[in-house]
Amino acid sequence: MSKIQIISGRGIALTGNDIDTDRIIPARFLRCVTFDGLGEQVFADDRAATKGEHPFDRPEYQGANILVVNANFGCGSSREHAPQAIAKWGINALVGESFAEIFFGNCVAMGIPCVTAEATGVKQLQEAIAAHPQTPLTLDLESMQVRCGDLSVPVSMPAGARQSFISGMWDSCGQLVVQADSVRATARQLPYLAWNAIV
Repeated sequence: MSKIQIISGRGIALTGNDIDTDRIIPARFLRCVTFDGLGEQVFADDRAATKGEHPFDRPEYQGANILVVNANFGCGSSREHAPQAIAKWGINALVGESFAEIFFGNCVAMGIPCVTAEATGVKQLQEAIAAHPQTPLTLDLESMQVRCGDLSVPVSMPAGARQSFISGMWDSCGQLVVQADSVRATARQLPYLAWNAIV
């Protein structure tokens, strides 16, 4: 199983409240069979409108892996494509004032921690990233702190989600693989699977 306790890298700040899933990945990109290639289309319309000035286009943020956002990020439809597109671009964690519930749940299922901080802390992080984009950023799920240079911001996350990352229990497929023998033993005892020689 994949424990997620500390994520380090660089930050990318995206300001604005109520950034919905249609802005994250416009509906016309939802016809894909797999999520491959969605990273190239993340924030497609916003990026087109800003003509290279969107944070996801700016050269200083290429390779960043921790996204810092404001309030109610990921609201709107429940499309799983939104966190998938963000992840395919290269984001491994999000820090924000708040997240839409379904977006948050989809991120947890994918192994992408979403932690919240007070608005002042988020603003400090966004300003620090904008001033010095190459400064290392670290999200520590054990101490529940985000560090950016000399700045340290306390963050929070629901206890169950936090524990699932720290223990590796967020990874449902990984749990099944690790417990494969137990799964087979249980399956053998099920009368409706008794005919299945593979089990």
